[in-house]
Amino acid sequence: MTAGAHMVGVTFLATQYAPLLDLDRHFKRSTIQTGPTPGYTFFPHVGTMRIEGPFSATHATSSPSRKKLFICNPAEVRPKADATGRAVAEDACPRRIVQNLATHAYRRPVAAPDVDALMEFYRLGRKEKDFELGIETALARVLTSPQFIYRIEEPPASAKATAGQTYRISDIDLASRLSFFLWSSPPDDALLKIAAEGRLKDQAVLEQQVKRMLAHPKAKALSVNFAGQWLNLRGLDSVAPVSALYPDFDDPLRQAMRTEVEMLFDTVVREDRPVTELLTADYTFVNERLAAHYGMPNIYGSQFRRITLGPDMDIRRGLLGKGAFLTTTSKPDRTSPVTRGKWIMTNIFGMSPPDPPPDVPPLPARATDARGSVHEPTMREKMLEHRVRADCIQCHRMMDPIGFALENFDAIGLWRTRDEGTPIDPAAQLFDNTMVSGPVELRQWIATHYTGQFARVSIEKLMTYALGRGLEYQDMPLVRGIARDAAQQDNRFSAIVLAIVRSAPFQTNTKGS
Repeated sequence: MTAGAHMVGVTFLATQYAPLLDLDRHFKRSTIQTGPTPGYTFFPHVGTMRIEGPFSATHATSSPSRKKLFICNPAEVRPKADATGRAVAEDACPRRIVQNLATHAYRRPVAAPDVDALMEFYRLGRKEKDFELGIETALARVLTSPQFIYRIEEPPASAKATAGQTYRISDIDLASRLSFFLWSSPPDDALLKIAAEGRLKDQAVLEQQVKRMLAHPKAKALSVNFAGQWLNLRGLDSVAPVSALYPDFDDPLRQAMRTEVEMLFDTVVREDRPVTELLTADYTFVNERLAAHYGMPNIYGSQFRRITLGPDMDIRRGLLGKGAFLTTTSKPDRTSPVTRGKWIMTNIFGMSPPDPPPDVPPLPARATDARGSVHEPTMREKMLEHRVRADCIQCHRMMDPIGFALENFDAIGLWRTRDEGTPIDPAAQLFDNTMVSGPVELRQWIATHYTGQFARVSIEKLMTYALGRGLEYQDMPLVRGIARDAAQQDNRFSAIVLAIVRSAPFQTNTKGS
């Protein structure tokens, strides 16, 4: 096997076996991912897999990372005749490498003293062994430098004397803010060059760079990091549905749910679509595993592909139909209308219900009817009985109906029509007295009346992410202004990003004491 990434697959070639009677259906989940399910047995399968190596490994001579680091070869530099000239020639290539490395690591053009200090470390390694150890020693020094570890923003000379003074950051620092905001990584050569020339403060140049960066593959970091935080995709890692109740849930399904929403968000970013399309998109991204979970036929393979959601899959449109949202807002053994309702109120309406009182009792258990028969209440029945307390009813009156409208989705996002053997009633009267009869009408109600609020919440979340701090009351006029301007541009993603990077909080800092 050669070096690099490889797709490896294994299978169990069963020839003779007798299936046990307790297995009455095939499960979609991978037993190698989640282990056995108590109470069930499975057909023969691969239990573990181990790959060993490398054997007789040799020193790497060429790789993408080495090509990026070693931008020249000292053998190509012809030494001069005298001893002094030879030393200068031998240092020419290492100096180029060290200077290039420090420029990218420190995210700014480096001065001669910076390079001179690093060259001392190169010479220590070179003296001990060879050229490569010299570069390795210099690299170690770069990676331990505070200038690499921290994003240090130096105030201009005019701001150094007065603590608390607000000042405009330099173009170099603005380039770093912009790059870490959109790419979660340091600026590239093009952005650094423009910043070093002092042209990033030009609004036309700034807009050009923002649009270039949003179209770059590195902008996927927004989908992974920003969407991962805002839409709680990271919460998928910690969900653990009870395997006896949801035996089809496994890690491949978990990862597919995450990828679906990341690709949806990435489409909004790359194609510069309205951010409100996250609520209503009539398309999604699935592979075979996720398509089977959703009941979509004729989709095969592990690769994700974009599909249009027809009338039969209208329930899957937008965030509210996605398995990631439905799973992370459920309990391990049941759905949670409260959690789903609270998530929508917080992340779509921008309303934050208070935490529940500390002495809230658990949900009601099984009940016995007048004839002595044991009856397992539906989730709706449990919640209606549970929220009788006067100090709970006000918030639950707003949250619960939203969650009830989504009760046809179980705790892992599967569509169902019955709960504990009883037909599900997804009808709900919402807090503005609107009646909805399920997830489709709930989505339509939100899209009709609350897209403006969702756009404003999106701006708040994105601005928090861009600034690396929570928003304060003094930030809210700016948020409202951005929302008004973005609405005139159909709430397109680039319009929101441009407004944020042009704002005073993004382009200024305050001198500390």
